[in-house]
Amino acid sequence: MAPSARKPAACCWKPTPTGRSKLVPSLDAEVIVVGGGPVGLTLAAALGAQGIATLVLEGLPELPEDLRGSTFHPATLDMLEPLGVVEPMLARGVRVPNYQVRDRRSREIIADFDFSLLRDDTRHPYRLQCEQHKLSALLLERIARTASAEVRFANRYLSHTHHDDTIQVTVRTPQGECSLSAMWLVGADGIGSAVRRTAEIAFEGFTYPEKFLSVSTPYDFRSAIPNLALVTYLADPEEWCLLLRAPELWRVMFPIPPDEPDSTTLSDAAVERRLQGLHPRPQPYEVAHRTLYPVQQRVAASFRSGRVCLAGDAAHANNPLGGMGLNSGIHDAFALSDALARVLHDGAAPSLLDDYSRHRRRIALDHINAQAARNKRLLEERDPAARARVRAELTATAADPRKARDYLLRASLIASLREQH
Repeated sequence: MAPSARKPAACCWKPTPTGRSKLVPSLDAEVIVVGGGPVGLTLAAALGAQGIATLVLEGLPELPEDLRGSTFHPATLDMLEPLGVVEPMLARGVRVPNYQVRDRRSREIIADFDFSLLRDDTRHPYRLQCEQHKLSALLLERIARTASAEVRFANRYLSHTHHDDTIQVTVRTPQGECSLSAMWLVGADGIGSAVRRTAEIAFEGFTYPEKFLSVSTPYDFRSAIPNLALVTYLADPEEWCLLLRAPELWRVMFPIPPDEPDSTTLSDAAVERRLQGLHPRPQPYEVAHRTLYPVQQRVAASFRSGRVCLAGDAAHANNPLGGMGLNSGIHDAFALSDALARVLHDGAAPSLLDDYSRHRRRIALDHINAQAARNKRLLEERDPAARARVRAELTATAADPRKARDYLLRASLIASLREQH
């Protein structure tokens, strides 16, 4: 990378092995991570790279091919680079050099944001579309080569109990229930986190009345909409939508009214009607998959309780517009791995994990959820005057390189990381 007057976006995370693990012989691990998704596996890979004995418990028998999360922001790619997974991700994904906001009805471009404006802020001035299960598979390979980290599938977390210097975790395995002990427990087990519930940590916020429908199709929308960006938000007061190019398919997201039955939404007829409403064509659309899911905007009251820490969707949830959830969860994982390494191997006080909780919780509230909510309001604004004002402001922002760069720093979560450090 060429020399730059500005610092790269991410806190250039580097694994710093600390010699032999100080694992107490009577313990099963120094850190037990519940949840084998991209956040839990990132945490395990980062801890393992620092020589910390880490055990991941995943209730499913194998890695799920979850198609929901697919957006990786520049700062996230910077952070993942030392784990050796970014180059294969680039080979398996689609680089997005710019994204657009358009009016759905007129197709007019409201704003076009060029990621090259971040070339002095990151080693990856683009957005990568790559399904999250591909990252999980790469991380699993990385962990398999790490002597100090292990992943156990078909191991379902049931409960935990605090002791003075350790934490006891009860697990259901194919052979029956067993008890495991560690110094620290991390809940990276998703929005319905059993670890969070057992720790009695409140999950404060709300559930949106509408659900989101995600549909994947091989139809190339660039043949229908000239100069269409690979990620395009189509604003509309009645039914906004998101068009996103994944490596093999185009993904389309629609908001679904709260009074529409799920069976209706997922029916062939309803899916076809929505796609034809977006772009009419004589042939029916081929649909590769469809998913309907509720959307929440919540943040845990604390990301730490005793010897339990939370990360990812277990700690915060937001609407998926802008790809904030997966990226911020990975940022949680790196921040937490550094804090745990300092506590376990460098003699730092456990209160350092309170700092992790405060900093990452503030970022979830002030950056992640706030940006996701702004993205949604922009697309669905119904008041004509407010809609015109917001769109004019966005157009002016995109047209001014300085303002556009500042906007992208926030939208790509680079600004939140700089605040953290």
